[in-house]
Amino acid sequence: MAVESDSEDNRSLRPRSVMITGASSGIGRACALRLDRAGWQVFATVRKDEDGLRLTNDASPRLRTILLDVTEPDQIAAAAHTVSEHVGGDGLHALVNNAGIAAGGLVEYLDPEELRRVFETNTIAPLSVSRRLIPLLRRARGRIVMISSIAGFSSTPLLSPYCASKFALEALTDGMRLELKPWGIEVVSVQPGAIKTEIWNKARAYVDGELRKYPPKAFEKYGPLLDRMAESLEKPKGVPADEVARTVETALTVAKPKARYLVGRDALFRSWIESLPTSLRDRLILSRMPKYGTEITGPADELQETGQKDISQ
Repeated sequence: MAVESDSEDNRSLRPRSVMITGASSGIGRACALRLDRAGWQVFATVRKDEDGLRLTNDASPRLRTILLDVTEPDQIAAAAHTVSEHVGGDGLHALVNNAGIAAGGLVEYLDPEELRRVFETNTIAPLSVSRRLIPLLRRARGRIVMISSIAGFSSTPLLSPYCASKFALEALTDGMRLELKPWGIEVVSVQPGAIKTEIWNKARAYVDGELRKYPPKAFEKYGPLLDRMAESLEKPKGVPADEVARTVETALTVAKPKARYLVGRDALFRSWIESLPTSLRDRLILSRMPKYGTEITGPADELQETGQKDISQ
C-alpha cells in the first residue's frame, strides 16, 4: 500500500500537461511560453526545426517541441504517440488548437480549391488533432481550447473564406462541448479580434498573390474595396498575442470555464453588431465601406475571361 501511495503522490506532483499546435509564432508561441512559465508541461508543435529551437531557447527545460503539419494525418498520429509516451496513465490535461491560416478575397473570384485549402487547416485539422487526443484527455478530464475568431460569428467582405472556416469550427466546437461533457472534458472557444501576429504579414503576401490572379474586370468592379483591403493590411491593428494567451490560461485553469471568451475591444464591438437586426447590421457595415459598383455588360464573355471553375461540380 505504501508503494501505491507514493506513486499517487508522485503523480499529483507532476505538472499539468498541454499540447499547443502552431506554436512557432503569434498566439501559439505566446500560449506556450506563458503556460511554461506557469509550470505546465508544454508540448508545442512547430513546422520547422529552427522555429522549435527559437522557442526552446526562451523556455524552461520542461517545454518539448514536436514537428507537426496539422494537415498530415500521419504526423498527427506520431505527435499523439509522442505525447502519450510522456504523459502515460496521467493523460493529457489540455489541448490548444491554434494552428491556422488567414485567407481572403472576393467571393465572385474565389477558387473552390482555395476554400478547401483553408478549411483543411482551420477546420478539419483541429478536429483531426482533437480526435487523436481525446482518449488522453478523457483520462485527465482535460480541456480543449479552440482558437477561433470573431470571424467565427461575424462574416465580413473580403474575408469570406476565412470566416466560413471559423463558422464551421464554431459548429464543431459546440458539438464537441456537448458530446464530451459527460466525461468531464470541457471544450472552449476563444474568439479574438484583431491580434498583432505574424499571420497578418503572411496574409499580406497571400493577398498580393491573389490579386495578381484577378482579371482587369475585377479591379474595374471592386477597385476601391480592394484598395481598402490592401491599406488595412499595411497598418494592422490589434492587441498583443499575450492577451489571448492570458485568456487561454484562464480557460484552462478556472473551475468552470465559459463556452466562449471574447478577446479585444473590437471583438466586443463586433459581438454587439451581430446582435442587431440583419438589415441594420448590414447598413452599418456598408456605411464603413468605400463606394463602388458600376454597370458591367457581357457576363458570359466575362466568365470565359476569368476562367472561373464551375462550382456546382
